[in-house]
Amino acid sequence: LIDVWFDSGAMPFAQYHYPFENQEYFKENYPADFICEGIDQTRGWFYTLHAIGSMLFDQVAFKNLIVNELILDKKGLKMSKSSGNTVDPFILFDKYGVDATRWYLVTTSPPWKPTLFDEEGIVEVQRKFFGTLVNTYNFFVLYANIDKFNFAEEPVPYKERPEIDRWIISKLNTLVKEYDELMSAYDVTKAARLVSSFTIDQLSNWYVRRSRRRFWKSEMNSNKLSAYQTLYECLVTIAKLTSPFAPFIAEELYQNLNLATKKEKFESVHLADYPITTYFETELEEKMDVAQRVVFLTRSIRAKNNLKVRQPLLKMMVAVDKSRREALQKMSEVILEEVNIKELIVLEDDSAIVNKSAKPNFKVVGPKYGKLVKSLTIAIKELDKNAIIALEKRGEYELTIEGQLLKISREDVEIVSHEIEGWIVETEEGITVAIDTELNEDLIAEGYAREFVNRVQNMRKDAGFDVIDRINVSYASEAKMIEFVSKFSDYISREVLADSLKPEQDIQGFKQEFKIGDYDCTIVIVKA
Repeated sequence: LIDVWFDSGAMPFAQYHYPFENQEYFKENYPADFICEGIDQTRGWFYTLHAIGSMLFDQVAFKNLIVNELILDKKGLKMSKSSGNTVDPFILFDKYGVDATRWYLVTTSPPWKPTLFDEEGIVEVQRKFFGTLVNTYNFFVLYANIDKFNFAEEPVPYKERPEIDRWIISKLNTLVKEYDELMSAYDVTKAARLVSSFTIDQLSNWYVRRSRRRFWKSEMNSNKLSAYQTLYECLVTIAKLTSPFAPFIAEELYQNLNLATKKEKFESVHLADYPITTYFETELEEKMDVAQRVVFLTRSIRAKNNLKVRQPLLKMMVAVDKSRREALQKMSEVILEEVNIKELIVLEDDSAIVNKSAKPNFKVVGPKYGKLVKSLTIAIKELDKNAIIALEKRGEYELTIEGQLLKISREDVEIVSHEIEGWIVETEEGITVAIDTELNEDLIAEGYAREFVNRVQNMRKDAGFDVIDRINVSYASEAKMIEFVSKFSDYISREVLADSLKPEQDIQGFKQEFKIGDYDCTIVIVKA
């Protein structure tokens, strides 16, 4: 050992015993693609590698560098034993797992920025990302085992798959492409966040939820087979993309999936080839994106105004720009199903759902128009709906004031929006959504029926019934609740797999009592 820093700088060739042996291997692997160490090595290892590399080989020792900044406490203070704010990583590993801890550190901030460590962040990562990923995997395994799916059949061609399958496969390929670009640029934080967002928002909260009924069906047809093959491909690909950051759960998922199908020859996810992008349907992705934006905004309106999603509503109106109007019309069925509303009307602008009035922006018009301001104020306040729409679209509007022709601009005017009575209206990112809040008897009855279904489904879980078990349902409640349930008895029976649904008293079985809206209700379920 000559010197510790010379020794660190000699690492690239010393590890191969170069130049005494492995000369070709060394030349093929030098300089390194990247190295990774803490910020404190800037004047240490980072420097000595380049210094010795330059002296001996007249070139840099590495092409890229991922530098790890300090990990601070959640208040931004440096961790120290004297301050009592240090964290024992092994306690975290025992409590949350190595993968969750690593994923939190990678996704919370880029490695080259100081990380404000908060243990609650690991809890959130464990619940949102890993919880969602495991639940999606468990959902697949549950039904795959029931149907004995092992991918023995020929893959259904992408173009022949249902629209929802084509969409998620295209989104998956877009993810793989963008992930590759980010990893190639060593932007590991954005890459991991992409995987998390896709898994939670696109795969679980949209694709799986919208495809559940296809897995529930008893017969194995091309539609159901396509759903299995699509979800399998998504899970295997996510395992591969997750593996650099969460190696253990990625390996578990990959081994379990591949063991059942033997689709790939690799012994480990860490030895598997990177996924190849094969299918893109950009227009479909854009259509679904418009639908999702409308759905999320509508759900937000419901949540803020205490309108439960299980309560169906009669009508909604949506105003978007021309480029998104056709996509919105094509996805209307998806949107209505997601937000539980009966009718969607697509508008060219928001004039039909928002009453607008105008008033002058005195900070602008005062200095701009001087003595004409008083007359201009009256004229602006008298602008009708069509004039206000024209001003918004063109950015200017002509008015004759005291014999002078003035071109008022958008900044001259404050436009005030007023909701139409009986409707709730909100605008976000160029999309305006209005929902009709008035309820008739049929809508109220259907809302109660959906709540009844929810209670029975939860009872099935609590009773430990299998997802394919047929049941008989008995219930006791007030006359109005019985009327609501009877009116939608066919719908309820289909949803909960009930052979019978009867308003009866004193029936033996698994029993629970509920408060559904304004009515007390006792429900009993037994296996059919």
